[in-house]
Amino acid sequence: MKKYLKLFRVKHYIKNLLVFIPLIFSKNLFDKTKMTSAIIGFISFCLISSAVYIINDIKDVQKDRNHPVKKNRPIASGEISIKRAIIIAIINVIISFSIVFYCYYKFNINIILTGAYLFLYLILNIAYSFGLKNKPIIDIAILVSGFLLRVLYGGVIVQVQISSWLYLTIISVSFYLALGKRRNEFIKHDGKNTREVLKYYTKEFLDKNMYVSMALAICFYALWAMNYGNNLMIWTVPIVMILAMKYSLNIEAMESEGDPVEVIVGDKFIIGLGIIYICLIFGILYLK
Repeated sequence: MKKYLKLFRVKHYIKNLLVFIPLIFSKNLFDKTKMTSAIIGFISFCLISSAVYIINDIKDVQKDRNHPVKKNRPIASGEISIKRAIIIAIINVIISFSIVFYCYYKFNINIILTGAYLFLYLILNIAYSFGLKNKPIIDIAILVSGFLLRVLYGGVIVQVQISSWLYLTIISVSFYLALGKRRNEFIKHDGKNTREVLKYYTKEFLDKNMYVSMALAICFYALWAMNYGNNLMIWTVPIVMILAMKYSLNIEAMESEGDPVEVIVGDKFIIGLGIIYICLIFGILYLK
């Protein structure tokens, strides 16, 4: 069972929690119908994202075997055969889209948009695995699209429109995370045959754009908070700033390869401050 959990990269499901952002900030957290729809949508996105991870592992199996960390992945290590992995990926995709059809009949969601977001996520990431990840800038843009599509998908699944400021915030944060990931990969693996696209980047380029994205993310978040319609929301901005600084400090320390999940779950301070932020948001939105 453990090898299948590793194959599915269950710990990366934390990224799929972005699906719940539209539900939470639209103050519909206690709407039973919308919550049920969001949970089902979350499961659907988890399955499609696992399929993407499996496809990527199959494509990169030879390179992963030469990587100090990735060589332990189930496919690279030989724990799970490529044939079995392909079957599992196909099943995941089928179930994921079946859930969308279920939500359409059960909750009357926009099946075209919901299906389109899932399909776009799948196609972009397949294209990423089969070559676009070796194209500078494009590789980062596709990583960013993954975060954005989760939020857009979450909005459609609970029938909530995403505000312009929130959209810009998600985009900027996503670029910040993606550039940080590439930055640390560049430093730790430059010159090694682990990721071809790294030869096109420089540390200075990644640093500058990473921190530009961080600054924009904080600005856009502050503007979103000011225009949210609740004056108390502005008090969450300092917490977001501290979170960004601590995340950057972790990236600079080079203790990881910059994977957002690894950086977040490996830092008790970030987790603790994140819980404070969530509690504050909950209090502002739902305990008035």
